[in-house]
Amino acid sequence: MEATKSCLPSPFPSISSQQSLFSWRRNGGLRVTRAKLSEPNARRANLSAKKKERILVPSYSKIGRGNMVFHISEFLNHPSGIEAVLNTRALHSIESLDCNLYRCVLPQIQLLNFEVAPVLDLQVTSTKEDCTVEMLSCKFEGSELMENQNDRFAASMRNHITWATIDSESFLDVDVKLNITLEIYTYPFTFLPESAVEGPGNLMMQALVDRLVPLHVQQLLSDYDKWVRKQLEALQ
Repeated sequence: MEATKSCLPSPFPSISSQQSLFSWRRNGGLRVTRAKLSEPNARRANLSAKKKERILVPSYSKIGRGNMVFHISEFLNHPSGIEAVLNTRALHSIESLDCNLYRCVLPQIQLLNFEVAPVLDLQVTSTKEDCTVEMLSCKFEGSELMENQNDRFAASMRNHITWATIDSESFLDVDVKLNITLEIYTYPFTFLPESAVEGPGNLMMQALVDRLVPLHVQQLLSDYDKWVRKQLEALQ
């Protein structure tokens, strides 16, 4: 199935078309680029986590009018659905960079006695068969010291959402994969094998993904329910 090519009406502030070949804000622009580590020969730790979740999707055919059914694919192709998959409630701010491309700024966190704000560039691709959220870039904004760490890690994430009908019941399937590569350059980790970083790091990341994915899916279905009922109210 070919992905949706037309831009959805965005509920978020937009960046002007003259700014769409962007470089990072501290350089005066807003370019989206995939992260690359600064030292090609540096030692690296590769961390990963993944989670699959299947959940029953409520049926709304009985509360609709006639054959009017608002399938979840319609929701995920609607601006309200984009807000839901991006979990905008948890964001400090969000901007529309381009067609289906969004810059999401998370609330500031305390890291090594510095306040930093994670900034994610996320691409949302919706079709009648699936919805994919892909992280194209992940950076820290804050002190110059913390921003310098952006060259020492790279991260990628893919959240693939599909739906299916089994024995007349509809299910939502969510498949999340997260990968982080860290440059090992500080004492005492430089004297340890990569596994000394990867073992604890993988456990921490997996625990985080195992906790957050089910919460996100439940919130997504809650937003879907509110959207369907709002559509039905508009028809009355």
